[in-house]
Amino acid sequence: MAIQQKLQARLSQKLILTPSLQQAIKLLPMTTLELAELLNQEMVENPLLEEVPTDDPVAQEQEQAQASEVAEPEKKPDDKGDTWDDQDYEYFFGEYLDDGYRQRQPQEVKELPPIENTLSSKGSLADHLMWQLNLQAADDQTRDIGAAIVGNIDDDGYLVASVNEIAALGPWDVVDVERALEHIQAFDPVGVAARDLQECLLLQLKPLGLEGSAVETLIREHLRLLQNHRIPELAKALGCEIDEIKQHIEVIKHLDPKPGSRYTPADSQYVIPDVYIVKTDEGYRAVLNEDGLPQLRISPVYRRLLDKGGENSDETRAYVKDKFRAALWLLKSVDQRQKTILKVGNSLINFQRAFLDHGIEHLRPLVLRDVANDIGMHESTVSRVVNNKYVHTPQGVYELKFFFHSGISSSYGESVSSVTIKQRIRKIIEAEDAKRPLSDSKIMNILQKEGLVLARRTIAKYREELKIPTSNQRKILY
Repeated sequence: MAIQQKLQARLSQKLILTPSLQQAIKLLPMTTLELAELLNQEMVENPLLEEVPTDDPVAQEQEQAQASEVAEPEKKPDDKGDTWDDQDYEYFFGEYLDDGYRQRQPQEVKELPPIENTLSSKGSLADHLMWQLNLQAADDQTRDIGAAIVGNIDDDGYLVASVNEIAALGPWDVVDVERALEHIQAFDPVGVAARDLQECLLLQLKPLGLEGSAVETLIREHLRLLQNHRIPELAKALGCEIDEIKQHIEVIKHLDPKPGSRYTPADSQYVIPDVYIVKTDEGYRAVLNEDGLPQLRISPVYRRLLDKGGENSDETRAYVKDKFRAALWLLKSVDQRQKTILKVGNSLINFQRAFLDHGIEHLRPLVLRDVANDIGMHESTVSRVVNNKYVHTPQGVYELKFFFHSGISSSYGESVSSVTIKQRIRKIIEAEDAKRPLSDSKIMNILQKEGLVLARRTIAKYREELKIPTSNQRKILY
């Protein structure tokens, strides 16, 4: 059997993204801070990009005059292979060849605060414990073991390593580690270096003089019943009245289950909005937050290097051409990004005007498709725009994703936002009788009377998302 070779031609379609399109897609999901970092990096790598000076009006006028003197390079007949001059860049990118691709508002020059008003960093829990250890340690061995113990205490103040594991860190006996641990458990804050919740609470009873009391018995022997609010069983186990049990529980409520948390507070996360929705006399309007973004332009000095009448070499012109194209496409991509975000912001105003006027109770259900159809773009583009961005509204600062959620049909024929329903559930629970908390079934009945038909499991799901405990757990003990 002979082997034959055949040559076949196939026609196929492929989607190829140009570098400029890839750049535009890359810029869309960026936050304002990320975009500012990218622009600063581009100014370092591309010499044709420069920031417009805003503090020197004389220099601005001079540079404008220099830029206006830049003439179009003349095309020579023998230069057939160079198509650079065949393209009218002034027509396509004229708005990016001026002093900047956007108008920049004057910035306020702020003086730095004096050093006396500068906040200092707060000491950590480990620093606080090591300070006490260095003051009270009787010998070097106790100090070394104590340092190992402190290094294994988490932010809540609990010891996360066993005694045997700590003893294995050095040439120490388990008895010595136990002795050093008892020494550290007497430090401030009270209850630190405990191995579990029970031990933490018991350590806090010693300074109160409640050792051997009924409170200690509750924590040591009946902690599980206490967590489940089994008051009658606790009264029967201790042989006392229910009122006495409630008094003991009030004492336990004032104990700190996380003694180390006061020394390790969570750092505040400051959100810089990417879009502002402001209310004017003509209505709501979306405004981009461009604070911190450099105002870029094409350097007129480097643009002169493209003049063929000069003494520049072909290699220099080729380098400048490449950087010139990259700078223009960057400015165009940034401008397109800003315009797209503005379109999405104005579209949100049209859909969520009731929310802007009256609050979260009037939030409408919204999906990406609705905004995409409104602005004439694809859903993927809208998804990139709302990703990791925040908007400042008259009702507060929200993530753009907050406005996109499903809706539930009501008996009145209108869809109600799931966020609105969650807010209604929260208010129902806040207004309930603390002695008789409402169950999920009762909340379901209340919402049905208001025209919202939801299943009990849906109520339970929303309640869990709101981090609200069950009715039994919400019951206040009297």
